[in-house]
Amino acid sequence: MRQELGYKEKSDQFTKFGQWYADRVQDTQYRDAPWCDMFLAWAANKAGLSDYVGEFAWTPSHAAWFIQKDAWSQRPEPGALVFFDWRGGKSYKGIDHVGVVERVAGKKIHTIEANVDRVWLKRKTRETDKVVGYGIPRLVKAKADQEEIRSTEQPFVSPPRTQTGHGSPFDVLGTPPALLAVMVLTTIILSLRVTRRRGTHRRLAWPWLGRRPSSAPDIQRVPSPRNPFAGEGAAKAQGAAPARPARPRVPAGSGSAAEHASRRRRPYDEG
Repeated sequence: MRQELGYKEKSDQFTKFGQWYADRVQDTQYRDAPWCDMFLAWAANKAGLSDYVGEFAWTPSHAAWFIQKDAWSQRPEPGALVFFDWRGGKSYKGIDHVGVVERVAGKKIHTIEANVDRVWLKRKTRETDKVVGYGIPRLVKAKADQEEIRSTEQPFVSPPRTQTGHGSPFDVLGTPPALLAVMVLTTIILSLRVTRRRGTHRRLAWPWLGRRPSSAPDIQRVPSPRNPFAGEGAAKAQGAAPARPARPRVPAGSGSAAEHASRRRRPYDEG
C-alpha cells in the first residue's frame, strides 16, 4: 500500500485500480469511476486479506458489510478503515469516502487515502468530526476464526454406508413384522396338521385363545319315524343294544283276538 503513495489518476479518471476492479467484476464502467474504495480492494487482494477487508467500489455497501460482520466501531485504531460523510451525517447511507488509518495521534488520525485532492493517492491528517465509523478487519478475522473452531466442535458423524448393490428380498425377513408373520403362519400350519391326523373337521382352536367349554348339552339321535332302526348303528357304536319295537296292545274282548285264541291249541288240550 505504501509503495503506491504518490499515484495519480490518468485522464478521464482512469486508474489501474479501476481497471483491475472492472476486470474482476466484468464491468467496464469501473475503469474510470471514483477509486478510493477500489484501491483498498486492490491492496487487500495483493496482501491476501480480502476475506477480512472486503472488495467494494461503493462505500455505503462496504460500511454495511462491516456492520453485518459485527466489526463496526467508533474508536480509531491502526489498520481500521475510516468512513467519512463530508456533510457531517452519522448514517452509513450518507458515506462519501473511505481511507485506512495509519496511526492515531490524540484527536486526529493519520490516514492513507486514494482519490483525494481530486487525483492523488496520498497521506492525510484528519479531524474526526466527519467520521461516520470505522470498519475493523481484525474483528472480522477473529469472528471467522471463532466460527471455524465451532465447526470443529461438532460431534463426529459417521459417513453414510455405501451400498454396493441392490438389496436381497430375504433381507426383509430380519424385520420384526416379518418374524411375527412367520410365527403366525407356522402356528396355523402345525394346527392344521394335528387336525388332519385326528380325522375330524372340528373348528380350528387357536392355541393362544384357549379351549372354550361347550355349553350346549349332548344331543341324542332320535330315530326317524319312517325308519325306526336308523339309530341302531349309533347305538351299536356306543355299546348299547338296539331297542325292539313294542307290540301293539289289543284290548280284551276283541273279536279277532278271541277267535285266534280259540283256534290256538294249548299243549295240554286234547286233540
